[in-house]
Amino acid sequence: MSSAPSYDPPRPWIASYAAGVPADLEPVTGSLLDIVDASARDYPDAPALQFFGRTTSYRELVQAIDRAAAGLRELGVSTGDRVAIVLPNCPQHIIAFYAILRIGAIAVEHNPLYTPRELRKQFEDHGAKAAIVWSKVVRTVQEFPSDLAVTTLISVDITRAMPVSLRWALHLPVAKARESRAALTERTMSAIPWERVVQSPALPASFPRPVTDDVAIIQYTSGTTGTPKGAVLTHRNLLANARQAQAWVPQIQRGKGCVVYAVLPMFHAYGLTLCLTFAMSMGARLVLFPRFEPDLVLAVTKKHPATFLPLVPPIADRLLKAARAAGVSLAGTEVAISGAMALPHELVVPFEEATGGYLVEGYGLSECSPVLMANPVADNRRAGTIGLPLPGTECRVVDPDHPSTDVPAGERGELLVRGPQVFQGYYGKPEATQAVFVDGWFRTGDIVQIDEDGFVRIVDRIKELIITGGFNVAPTEVENALRQHPHVVDAAVVGLPSGHSGEEVVAAVVLDPSADTDTDAIRDYVRAILTPYKVPRRIFVVDELPKSLIGKVLRRQVRDSLLNLTQPPHA
Repeated sequence: MSSAPSYDPPRPWIASYAAGVPADLEPVTGSLLDIVDASARDYPDAPALQFFGRTTSYRELVQAIDRAAAGLRELGVSTGDRVAIVLPNCPQHIIAFYAILRIGAIAVEHNPLYTPRELRKQFEDHGAKAAIVWSKVVRTVQEFPSDLAVTTLISVDITRAMPVSLRWALHLPVAKARESRAALTERTMSAIPWERVVQSPALPASFPRPVTDDVAIIQYTSGTTGTPKGAVLTHRNLLANARQAQAWVPQIQRGKGCVVYAVLPMFHAYGLTLCLTFAMSMGARLVLFPRFEPDLVLAVTKKHPATFLPLVPPIADRLLKAARAAGVSLAGTEVAISGAMALPHELVVPFEEATGGYLVEGYGLSECSPVLMANPVADNRRAGTIGLPLPGTECRVVDPDHPSTDVPAGERGELLVRGPQVFQGYYGKPEATQAVFVDGWFRTGDIVQIDEDGFVRIVDRIKELIITGGFNVAPTEVENALRQHPHVVDAAVVGLPSGHSGEEVVAAVVLDPSADTDTDAIRDYVRAILTPYKVPRRIFVVDELPKSLIGKVLRRQVRDSLLNLTQPPHA
């Protein structure tokens, strides 16, 4: 990464900030451990975590973190080691994350619903020898080839963090209870139980703590090629982003009964920052949901409505409809922030009417911890934009073919950013790192316009990522899976607009002329290779795919053709 030049672009967005939001923040110091320790010091008996009704206080949380850190040390995990986390949202996830950091190790987050092949690719990239894994996924890790052997494998039964009464219910010989238990845990034999790790005596207070510029996590982003790329984020990056989020919502005061719902997965950069770090820094009650189910969320809402609710549009839509159907009030949600995909204006109005608070759109990337921008939590929020750069964040709009050249104000160009939340580079990939930095500025790959008030609007994407339900899907990865089918000669994958998930993954395939197969069979084949959200929702059989002179499939032409096929004539 190149050092930043002295050039300082104008910042017209400062004048559009909501009252009480500063233009800049003081540089952060310390580490992510400090935010949990500070909340435990100031609010020791306040609930830090809530999981199916069972609460953990901040005092209990830091004690569990210290014991887990000592347990990891006893198992041979050392400072600087990479430790994989493969867990849904649960108290053990929070404890494991901070315990890893406490001993100066590096956390590597993974989607526990990945297929064995997807998970293996990421392990091949980072090479972690220690992993803290949902019991349901242990077998997958155990079956990795010998060159990927995880020498310290810790199994987590998330039901152990539930209230005892609910755990007993999951053992009852009732069909539904058996199904629920099967969905949450699976017995394994040759892994270390998490309970053994947290039974260790607490780590001595004198044990060295990480410092600000130490690496905290490796956060995977699929990029444009489908090849795993781990964004290296330091304590400074993540701590700064949590502070920026705090500054953006001055109306939500630290330690004043803030309730945050973790309905977004914490293995995702968005959920990680706004739950694992921001919520803990606020001394908030973090309510953990292993997966988003409207009924579970509404049950909590009746007693502890969310003060701050990070979500994606499909979740907002489903929650609103479920609340109406059940007659449950959503009043009390002061701020809901939507990210990962465009927020439809037709959803904002009824959601804000139901909550009495704000629903605003934000924007970020895994490489930026991830939040870069958000609409002001005020009446001047602007529909159809991704908002304003957060305090201390700078941006420029440049010619994408000449990224050192700014375009005239108000014109389209590639968004470049810099700030304390911008990552250090991709793990083990110096060339890929060099390619995304220009004179110390990070290239987002998004084409934007910035208006005279500083509001940013995305108008195109250099990257060809498909964003479905808030998750990134690399077309190349899906195409490679399709081409493995014995009757698929060629494939092109694109994203088409979807009313409920932003975009949906759609494929055009060329089949062997002698093939006797249908598109449902192809989808079933791909489903065995890729996680469900990457599987094409629709597959179209075509005679040929448009290609450039060098044989590259022209995805934009494919997308335009499929749009013509799928849209009604009057559209």
